[in-house]
This record gives sequence, C-alpha cells and structure tokens, in this order.
Amino acid sequence: MTGTVTKSTGSNYLVRMGGGEIISCKLKGKIRLDDRKTTNPVTVGDRVDVEMENDTEGMITNIHQRKNYIIRKSINLSKQAHIIASNLDQAILIATLVEPRTSLGFIDRFLITAEAYSIPAIIVFNKSDNLNKELIELQNEIISIYEKVGYSCYTISSLDKKDVEKLKPVLQGKTSLISGHSGVGKSTLVNALQPGLNIKTSVISSAHSKGTHTTTFAELYHLDFGADIIDTPGIKELGLVEMKKEEVGHYFPEIRKFMNDCKFNNCLHIDEPKCAVRDAYERGDISEERYSSYIKILAGEEMDWKAWEI
Repeated sequence: MTGTVTKSTGSNYLVRMGGGEIISCKLKGKIRLDDRKTTNPVTVGDRVDVEMENDTEGMITNIHQRKNYIIRKSINLSKQAHIIASNLDQAILIATLVEPRTSLGFIDRFLITAEAYSIPAIIVFNKSDNLNKELIELQNEIISIYEKVGYSCYTISSLDKKDVEKLKPVLQGKTSLISGHSGVGKSTLVNALQPGLNIKTSVISSAHSKGTHTTTFAELYHLDFGADIIDTPGIKELGLVEMKKEEVGHYFPEIRKFMNDCKFNNCLHIDEPKCAVRDAYERGDISEERYSSYIKILAGEEMDWKAWEI
C-alpha cells in the first residue's frame, strides 16, 4: 500500500493511506541505515510504500522519489541537513509588520529558498487588524514591490472569518508549506481554516515582541475543503543549496529577466561594464529594495551560505 507521511517524530511516523486512515509506522532498517546526508531519511510529505505488521501498525519499505523539498541545516549536526517537508505545490510565507516584524531581508531569503527548490511562493501578510494608518501604507508599499516581481500577496487577519475564507481557493487542491517567524500566526491561521484541529498556539512575548515555538514538528493536515497544509515550527536556520555567487541572480525573477543580456556570463551585476541588470535597476525596472537585498546577500551581510537565522 502507498500513503503520505503526515508526521515524523524520531523513529515513529504517521502515514495517511489512500482511504484516509492514519497508520503508525516504523522505518525498515535497511532504509534507515542507507548512507544519507540528511538526519531524517523520511519527512512529512513523502510518498511511501507500507507493509502492515498487524491491524494497526506498518513498516515503511520504500520512499518514492521526491518532486521537491525544503531543507535546513541541522542544528546539532552541522555537516548534515534536515528535510522539513517534501512534494510541495507551493510555499506560503506568513509575514507580519508587528509582533513580530518580518524584515524585507527575511522575505527575500525565503523567496530565494523557494526559487532554489523550484517551489512557487506566496506571501500572506497577517495581523492586518493590528496596523495603524502608517503601517498600512508601509505594508501596501511592500506588497507593491513583490507583486511587481510576480509574487502573489494577500493581507489578512487570521481572526477575521472573511479573510480566512479568501485564502481557501489559494490552498484548495494543493499541498502547501506554511512558514514564517514564531508568533506570526501560522497555527492560528490553520486552526481558523479548519475549526476543530486545535493546534497549540501561544501569546507573544511582551519583552521581545517575538513568538515562542509551539509547533515542535512539521505536520501535514488534510482540510475538509480539499487542501493539504504542512504547519511548521518557526525556523531559526534554513539551508540553501550550494551555489556560486554568480548564480544568486537566478533566484531573483527580476534579475533573471535581464541577466542574459549582460556582456559577461559570470556578471555579478555590481559594477561590471555593459551590465543589463544594472541598467534595468537604474531605469527603475528593478526596485531599490530588492537590488539592495541582492547586493547584501552577495556581500554575506544577510546570510551565511549554509544557514541563516530567521
């Protein structure tokens, strides 16, 4: 039988089978001992083959090839990586301008990660009910930057039923990773999308205006309106694929649009002659905020190449 892994906790896995039943599974020893560079050979979202050991428990005997995945550097084993989730149709970043504030650098690093793993990304700005007039104007400016690049953006309050309803068509029929800082309202949103899940949430720390980790494992939830949601812990370290500096521009759609017209194939789009990207930036076809973020990433100011704090 074939199913989808919905939760992974150490050596125990929950697998949703074709009929919707959830089976508790272990991993066959031969697979577990394979020479892999990740700390978890099986992850949420994986399609797996299961052999039943008895009426209620099974053994994972095979892992199907993944169409994509999101990976982060392992905190405890620096030379290894941890796969957060696999087989995603889209990655949704929950961002907030207050409690906690999501920086443009954070948003750009998330989008680069999604681009690097060929996963479409969407930005959802939550807690719109907490914004004053000045912050609403700022949020609209930020949304304009990303919509011009081609990213879909939504503004919601996860406490507003009408706002939550407008997200359902975005999620329906797809497997979506939900990510963002701790405290931005990921679990609150999933609870609002399907009342009754009762995913644990917490209040924001008044001392630091930051959230605390309430989701400890990534978990896949099948929602009644035909969507699969993977709720994730607030991620502190997220790994990028190894890349050369001249490849970074490939993960900025607006830079990718012009880079083939540069004189040099390995152009970094900083001060090289006949750089089509620089020309586009000076014409206003590339925003100052995004170009500045790109330059900071090249300079190593925004992230370490193997991991960054978010």
